[in-house]
Amino acid sequence: MRSIRKRFRVNSPAPAEAARVVMVGEGFGGFHGLRRLEKLLGPERACLTLVAPHDYLLYSPLLPEVATGVLDPRDIAVPLRQTLRRTRTVLGRVTSVDFDERTVHVQGDDGDSEIGWDKLILSPGSVTRQFDIPGVAENAYGLKTLSEAVYIRNHVIAQLDAADELPDTPAGRDERKERLTVVAVGAGYTGTEFVAQMQKWVKGVESRWGSINPDDVRWILVDLATAVLPELGPQLGAKALRVLAARGVEVKLGVSVESATPTSVTLTDGSVVGSRTLVWGAGVAPSPLIQTLGLPTEKGRLVVNADLSVPGLKDVWALGDAAAVPDLAGDPSTPTAPTAQHAQRQGIAVAHNVAATLGVGQARDYRHKDLGLVADLGGFDGVAKPLGVELTGPVAKSVARGYHLYALPTTAAKVRVATDWLYASVLPTRVVNLNQVRPEDALIAKAQGVDLY
Repeated sequence: MRSIRKRFRVNSPAPAEAARVVMVGEGFGGFHGLRRLEKLLGPERACLTLVAPHDYLLYSPLLPEVATGVLDPRDIAVPLRQTLRRTRTVLGRVTSVDFDERTVHVQGDDGDSEIGWDKLILSPGSVTRQFDIPGVAENAYGLKTLSEAVYIRNHVIAQLDAADELPDTPAGRDERKERLTVVAVGAGYTGTEFVAQMQKWVKGVESRWGSINPDDVRWILVDLATAVLPELGPQLGAKALRVLAARGVEVKLGVSVESATPTSVTLTDGSVVGSRTLVWGAGVAPSPLIQTLGLPTEKGRLVVNADLSVPGLKDVWALGDAAAVPDLAGDPSTPTAPTAQHAQRQGIAVAHNVAATLGVGQARDYRHKDLGLVADLGGFDGVAKPLGVELTGPVAKSVARGYHLYALPTTAAKVRVATDWLYASVLPTRVVNLNQVRPEDALIAKAQGVDLY
């Protein structure tokens, strides 16, 4: 820790009282920002506080593998208190900010509280994007939190188990079709990886059921876009589409959901699909907290300067999915993409800029050239574009897993995830419905805290 501090010039003596630095959000930006601040600033310069709804950093890119049971949920949850040793963690969600009084209002399980700050960093992240579509809020489940991933896995198992027990009658056959149909909305990373990996997983555990065949399960992926995984470009998107088609996944592009009920999904092309499983992955939207601040936004994201400071406010910064950070490495007129890759590096950048205001080092603008994107399609299939190089098949799969191991922030997490992958490759798949999450707690509004705003 001291060696890192020595690399940055101390420009002023420590203040008479340590500054109160408050970070809002425990995502990639918040976690890595505080981790760097602990290394840059001693306790005599800064008292660090994190306000977050959970006491762990969730490595969300691997949530589809939690949904399939390949990974244990705890293995992609990095404990904050064991990693951020000098940071005080306050569990709860910030519901409002008073910039004049320099306080944040926190709503937690044990009641509300006010926390004062001298330096404020806003990194509340994003939530699953929803639209005002009848029935979606009550019947669709996202895949952005551990509770959602665990619930979806148990829900799919429960539907298949129930279908296996239905009688061979007209009514039983109709209900069986509903239970054996999975509709996923969003052909980006969340929806595509979920469908691809879950379909492969179900095929691998077919011995669990006596009267149904995994080929009986109908998988439908819908999106208003004209391509699958558009972020990876047309060639890799076409490759992913061919992989899905070869597995029997129905991909409906240029189509969305018109309405939903507990037993059906009506699409905008007029078709009605009997289904009891609707997974919603239609992109992300900035945290609802941003709309309560009364500050300028760009497509819902808080407008910030290139150094991540908030215009017109002293000692306030914002980053990650909730901030429109100018993309200096690409087109400065557009914001950086809402990815974990940018959030992590923006967290490190904001730590240096906050430290500079406390007399350590110099402030700098955020600049990062995208390293590329990866998608795991289950089995030996994948698509990846590291540093602009297009890869497919087992090579892309290896690159995807290698990147995730590299990006996991602790050695313990890397070892646990790698061990899970090893066990999954040599041992029979465990299929156990633990029924740990109530359906109402897995709905997007409750699971992601949207209902608080």
